Amino acid sequence: MELEIRVENDQQLVSARDLHKALNLTTRFSKWVDQNFRDFGEGTDFTSVTGVTDMPNGGTKQIQDYAVTIDMAKELCMMSKTAKGKEIRQYFIQVEKNWNSPEMIIQRALEISNARVKELQAQNKNLTLQLEESNKKANYLDIILGTTDLLATTQIAADYGYSARAFNQLLKEVGIQHKVNGQWILYKAYMGKGYVGSKPFTFKDKAGKDHSRLNTYWTQKGRKLIYDVLKENDTLPLIERDDIA
Repeated sequence: MELEIRVENDQQLVSARDLHKALNLTTRFSKWVDQNFRDFGEGTDFTSVTGVTDMPNGGTKQIQDYAVTIDMAKELCMMSKTAKGKEIRQYFIQVEKNWNSPEMIIQRALEISNARVKELQAQNKNLTLQLEESNKKANYLDIILGTTDLLATTQIAADYGYSARAFNQLLKEVGIQHKVNGQWILYKAYMGKGYVGSKPFTFKDKAGKDHSRLNTYWTQKGRKLIYDVLKENDTLPLIERDDIA
């Protein structure tokens, strides 16, 4: 005779219903469980599971079952006090001998090792993907801290995917600057705090005469101000946006 043995967490288990049937017991299954399981520990010797049985009309339904350890199964066989019980107990003893043979111990150790290797490989793959994503979306603040040059509005606007005209308008909307006599000027709250600097700009008029004027440029401190204010208004640079690959 042979009962189906399944392995879970390196432990051999057998269905209580299969064992009850193999023992040829006349006692109803639920009553047999009530009478014989009281001295065993749930979670240690057996675990409650759901089984499936075929219905006469061709369908199936779920039934109560228990996954029983081989040690408990051997004791249940002895408790039956029948010749069939002795026979099945001998079968379980042989199953245990095979399970604990040097060959099987080595095989189980290899299976556990292989499973652990696959788990570590999956973890490493996940970490690699995270690192690649981190490298791909560098922190915008790192870029700011690593740069010392004054920047034109056009350069910062490009970081956000804006034209200079649209970006200047955005900075107006969030309360950083406003236009005075055709020139963008910081609001009073931000003036004199090192957010901007100036560079001379030389150009020729229609008559070909050279002229020079100062253009406003952003310092890295000012660039950080822009970043913080725009972030508060749910606007991020392209490299920090999740919707940008």
